[in-house]
Amino acid sequence: MLQAATGTFIFNKRTADQIRGLVEINKTVSFAFKKTVPIIFGYMFLGIGFGIMLQEAGYNALWAFFGSLFIYAGAMQYFMVPLLVTGAPLITVALMTLLINSRHVFYGLGFIDQYRRMGWKYPYMVLSLTDETYVLLSTCKYPEGIDRDKAAFLISMFNHCWWIGGSVLGVLIGTLIPFDLTGIDFCMTALFIILLINHIKQVKAITPVIIGFISAVLFLLIMGPDNFILPSLCFTVLVLTFLRRRIETVKEDTAS
Repeated sequence: MLQAATGTFIFNKRTADQIRGLVEINKTVSFAFKKTVPIIFGYMFLGIGFGIMLQEAGYNALWAFFGSLFIYAGAMQYFMVPLLVTGAPLITVALMTLLINSRHVFYGLGFIDQYRRMGWKYPYMVLSLTDETYVLLSTCKYPEGIDRDKAAFLISMFNHCWWIGGSVLGVLIGTLIPFDLTGIDFCMTALFIILLINHIKQVKAITPVIIGFISAVLFLLIMGPDNFILPSLCFTVLVLTFLRRRIETVKEDTAS
């Protein structure tokens, strides 16, 4: 009797722990999915645009799927299409990728410690750190009961899925769309504006935004639209590093 009762207790405790674990996982999945809802429309439309370009260049849905799965570089994927068509050498592709996506080096600096403790997920988190994912992860507030690392991983994965889905969909239905898609890339600009407004509301620190804006305009005027991003980011990082303590003090005073 005692053994049976002990076994029943252990079984019930194990079952309760499993149910509790499933509930926590479902809460984390639901939280991560809701966080990526604003990204869906931007990524799906831009992914469709990329897929249409691939389809018009003579490539099928497999190219869209694996290109978005392994490259996942936004603007670089758009540049990839003419590079594929012209048979550009790998050194050209590498240099173009470095110039277009060099800003991601700065994105990763704030997540080094978090990503390292995520174990096998570390390489994927590095791959999936896009502009939009960076904004979501850097401003995300995790409520009680949500596993921070699991939620960050799911947010990154969901965003990746939206991009892959849009790319494949673009190839499949590209020839069937009856309207002109000129200007479709503006939806990403609109998405950035929405994310910026959300960031200002949550962080309540306007100084970094002003510094970034002034830096972008300054280097845009000096270096032109094709070369201003990297020096602008470098200058912004230097200024924010110099003013870090002052900005943090202002944030603490505002919060109190």
